[in-house]
Amino acid sequence: MSQNVRAIKSRIGNIENIGQITKAMNAIAMTKVTRMKRRLAETRPYIRELTSFAQRLMGRLVADEEAHPFTVSNGSSVVGVMVLNADRGLCGRYKGELNRESEKLVGEHGSDGRLILGGEKARAYYARRDTQILGTYANVYDEPTEAIAHRIADDLIAMYVRGDVGRIDLLYMRFVSDLSQKLVVEPFLPISIDAAENDDLLDPEADVMLDYALRMMLRATLYAALIETKTCEDALRRQAMRAATDNADDLLKSLTRVYNKARQQAITREIADIIGGAEALRTE
Repeated sequence: MSQNVRAIKSRIGNIENIGQITKAMNAIAMTKVTRMKRRLAETRPYIRELTSFAQRLMGRLVADEEAHPFTVSNGSSVVGVMVLNADRGLCGRYKGELNRESEKLVGEHGSDGRLILGGEKARAYYARRDTQILGTYANVYDEPTEAIAHRIADDLIAMYVRGDVGRIDLLYMRFVSDLSQKLVVEPFLPISIDAAENDDLLDPEADVMLDYALRMMLRATLYAALIETKTCEDALRRQAMRAATDNADDLLKSLTRVYNKARQQAITREIADIIGGAEALRTE
């Protein structure tokens, strides 16, 4: 019985340590979510304004002007899916849902399907799978910056310009609220954008400005997707750590009851042994 009591006490100590770790990780994730939400609030209006600017530039071009290469097909039938996954675990359903959806999407395109992998969890998932990979960005954007987004976006643009792919889609998680995140598939290239009326005078010419604006829009789109998906990752990690902390607390309560009961039984047995010994001495 004493060994059983010691084992329960040891387990209680281990769970207390785990609970302290998950509680700390929950606090860290909460801080990160708050910071990422602020960045997200700044990014969304920027994307809207940049898109509006590109639409006005397209409206400035005359009807017989040659279409920009980013807005028309390049003739390739290959479809690239860029999945933006995590570099670290302990984030609940996040990495699993993204990997399963990316596998489904690329499978729908058969031999023309290609993957561009973002995050170590995507790289590890496809390491032993027979899937054609165009590029990998593991341990690159755990802390998203505009420079990182520009680098990745420019790589994707180069793939499209070379004709390596005829279409590129982004797969990531969009942040709705702390308790709601959803998978989205967003077309990246070619760009589908409607022209808007524009009477502004432009210098340099509109086609030069349009090329610059479309490149900036693609870079900003990639940056926004990184911010969205990282906010979701941190929100889901916070949920996972909070659930783990709650589970640890529940288990501690249960084990404490078992421990107290085991101690009471041990004390009762010791008292019974003492009384039994005293009775035996009295009868001698």
